[in-house]
Amino acid sequence: MVYLSDVPPSSQSCTLASSVWNEQGWTFQELVALKVVIFYQKDWSLYQDDRSPNHKESLAIMKELEGATGIDAQALISFRPGMRDAREKLQWASKHVTMMQEDIAYSLFGIFSIYLPVIYGEKKQNVLGRLLQEIVARSGDITSLDWVGQLSEFNSCLPADIISYAAPPCSLPSLSEDEIQTAVSSLCNIVPVDSASKLYNLLENMNAPLFANCRLCLPCITFHVTEVKRRRSLAAHSMYGVKADGLWDLLITTDETLIQFSCARPTQQMFFLVRPWDRRLLGLPDFSEQLTFADEGESIGDWSESQSELDDTDESSSNSPGEEELSVDSDVHSRSLHLMVHLGQAFSALLVAQQRVGEYKRVASDQYIIAQVKDPASIDIMNIRTLDIL
Repeated sequence: MVYLSDVPPSSQSCTLASSVWNEQGWTFQELVALKVVIFYQKDWSLYQDDRSPNHKESLAIMKELEGATGIDAQALISFRPGMRDAREKLQWASKHVTMMQEDIAYSLFGIFSIYLPVIYGEKKQNVLGRLLQEIVARSGDITSLDWVGQLSEFNSCLPADIISYAAPPCSLPSLSEDEIQTAVSSLCNIVPVDSASKLYNLLENMNAPLFANCRLCLPCITFHVTEVKRRRSLAAHSMYGVKADGLWDLLITTDETLIQFSCARPTQQMFFLVRPWDRRLLGLPDFSEQLTFADEGESIGDWSESQSELDDTDESSSNSPGEEELSVDSDVHSRSLHLMVHLGQAFSALLVAQQRVGEYKRVASDQYIIAQVKDPASIDIMNIRTLDIL
């Protein structure tokens, strides 16, 4: 039962959408978690005089709420708590406000099936940081790093405020199947089989991100920044032209003051543009999806075993040993080249600056940093590393 104190009797359709109830932090849980919801207007009459036993079965009401909250109507009806689609859930939550600043994070514990100590009086950035750290640590999902705005004091890869998730995650155009095949064919005669397969195997065996004690160990593909030069701009934010090994030149806008340097005027501080590693580029489920399988009664170990059984079944084909070896080599090379083509496409990058040896901090940006590799064939295993980000 939901009482809408600001929705007058005999109100017109869409008045539910403008109710402050939709903006309150704790009502987010209430809306998605309950299987049965009945909305009452200010005089305790039924909203829209809808006498159905469950207003979640009303297509009109659900569509109205979808428009008001940004939450897909199907998700409103059949929501499941957990880690899956973490970035989308954070976007939904970004529109809500709470009286106590800590509650904006506490109200999401149930949404993500997370249980953490409740410490009223702690800073908003700290409690949001604890929540996001737990999401990454338990699921390995890096989509919560996809935001623009101010950095958190908790960790520089996290935002200071949940409002940073209000904008949709960075979406970039992808190649068609024909374009991918054309690109794979062009790489086939350029990239040696050994080089391509080493890159593929290294990325396939990368660990999940580790996040604990405010430190993020982030598996990524790195590109060494060779030049940062400030550009004239009428905007309130500073604009910098950035060059990096293997990438096309790009522009970055930020409130931070960056050290300017070039090959002719080097600096001791090291900068990288990084691409956080995403297992889905291999055609594999990310760690959060594997976690979902486990939640549904199948452990990650069972899932891995079933994959191994499938692999064993494939290997037990009737081909002769020689034919089978050629087929496997060809398949491995093809998968490796497909991966290189995907790595050659534009991606959302993070700019990180070295603090001490082996430690880095993310540089805040007011827009997504879109980078692109000049030549996919130039991506080397030396670009792949795990950075310790504060």
